[in-house]
Amino acid sequence: MKALIHWQMVLLGTALQAQAAVAQQATVSGHHHHGQAGTAATYAPPASPNLRHAADAPDHVMDHQVLFSKVTIDQLERRQHNSGALEGSAWFGGDRDRVWLKTEVEQEEGETEKAELQALYSRAISPYWNLQAGVRHDFERESDSRNWGIIALNGLAPYFFEVDSSLFVGENGDSALRVEAEYELLLTQRWILTPEMEVNFYGQNHRNSTTGSGLSDLEAGLRLRYEFTPKFAPYLGVHYEKKFGNAADFAREEGDSPSETTWVIGLRTWF
Repeated sequence: MKALIHWQMVLLGTALQAQAAVAQQATVSGHHHHGQAGTAATYAPPASPNLRHAADAPDHVMDHQVLFSKVTIDQLERRQHNSGALEGSAWFGGDRDRVWLKTEVEQEEGETEKAELQALYSRAISPYWNLQAGVRHDFERESDSRNWGIIALNGLAPYFFEVDSSLFVGENGDSALRVEAEYELLLTQRWILTPEMEVNFYGQNHRNSTTGSGLSDLEAGLRLRYEFTPKFAPYLGVHYEKKFGNAADFAREEGDSPSETTWVIGLRTWF
């Protein structure tokens, strides 16, 4: 009987040892598999060809961008004292690159007092700002026409102010700076009030064109338009001009007032 119990204890011990060995092997195998899984989790596959060229995607899209064009006449107006003005622009291109033409014309007593034409290449440098470069030609009645090179920055400033600043470099080392700002206040969906201001600085005196060094002149306007459609919007308003410093002296010598306020009636349109 004792011998039988002895052999039973031996067999039970052998079975327990075998079970422990199997469990240890399974544990070892499990750790090993887990290690492979960790390696796989940290494994970074090589970037696909498309991802490697993802940075080029925007250029690829821009290569196939749609081209548009637009002509805008911001001011076609009649002013008091038998004077008038035209201010407009036209552009052609895509979202990033465009060609611009800008013009400003002023008339006195039915004759063109001064006019300018700008031709610019424009490139978007952010969603709201454009950097422009080009040339400007002045058509002067009382003096020789002048040519300028232009570097300009325009766009939409915080609080939706439209800002256009231009640095001009002319022949014989002439220089000028123009800063314009405009804001559109929607009184209703059709009634829009537009205050705007333009300031001109010059590096030299130019008597024939009545421009003086430093702050030369300022123009400010307040126009209220009614948009029958966005493309057809007549307006009424007031326009104010003032010359400073030497420019004011040149105007007085010509028998003109250095400041003037006029009522205006005009049309704003685009197509």
